[in-house]
Amino acid sequence: MGTTSFSVTILRALIERGATVVAAVTQPDRPTGRKRILTPPPVKIAAESYGIPVLQPVRIRDSAMLDEISQFDPTLLITAAYGQILPEALLSLPKYGALNVHASLLPKRRGGAPIQRAILEGDSVTGVTVMNMVKAMDAGAMWGKVYLPIDDQITYGELQDRLAEKGAELLVDLLPLILDQVIVARPQEDACVTFSSVLTRADEQLDFELDAIRVTQQIRALAPRPGAYTQVGDKVLKIWYATVEAGVDGAAQPGTVIELTDRGPRIACKSGTIIAESLQLEGKVIQSGREFQQGQRNLLGMQFTKIAK
Repeated sequence: MGTTSFSVTILRALIERGATVVAAVTQPDRPTGRKRILTPPPVKIAAESYGIPVLQPVRIRDSAMLDEISQFDPTLLITAAYGQILPEALLSLPKYGALNVHASLLPKRRGGAPIQRAILEGDSVTGVTVMNMVKAMDAGAMWGKVYLPIDDQITYGELQDRLAEKGAELLVDLLPLILDQVIVARPQEDACVTFSSVLTRADEQLDFELDAIRVTQQIRALAPRPGAYTQVGDKVLKIWYATVEAGVDGAAQPGTVIELTDRGPRIACKSGTIIAESLQLEGKVIQSGREFQQGQRNLLGMQFTKIAK
């Protein structure tokens, strides 16, 4: 059970290790992009390429869906970035229960956005945990973890890919030990629990009243989707990549373009400055910083602001 590219990496690892995947459960096709084209989730595309039956329930909690999954007589349920809360009846259906591949070092960062929040909040290390699934979100006993340092230039998409590979390796190594009862799952420490809630639209809006490091963390945490945005004039502007200009003070109103560099516009923050190296103006394609500033009149001194509610 999974939906994203993270899930696809887990699925492929299981198949390559020789597991018999009797079905894949994923989210429904959804409209995406500016033209709102109905698009299948990555897991559906991957599963169909292997000839695996695909189920796409709108609500996994519907009794009819439990009946349909029961027909496959699964011995083990594995989830990875699926996106819906599973009912207890489904968790207890397989002979060996249900496992989850979660992209954090549990009990830290339970919840729906552990990778993005880890970058956004400046964590220096993250990882993947394989755990039992229980009624409470991400609260099951843990079978194993793998650690991964967070590079200070890495984006959400890049970190997700690295964690998926680490998680896939961990899962396929643990499975025979779990099924043969060679190892025992360890309970999580309640005192160490933290949560990483799904990002909201407010989390996506850039705030240059923060320091430069914090601003670039926000940009990296939202790339390649959905993107951190600001406003320039009457247009929405997304910044896809930016770097901190170490040791340089903004000395200007936060959000002001104070210099046009060979990499892109330098923008003042409350403390320090950033250079925006990849940008996308509303209705336009993504451009390098240099391309963007060449196409803008009077950019020097312009103010990037929050969008008024």
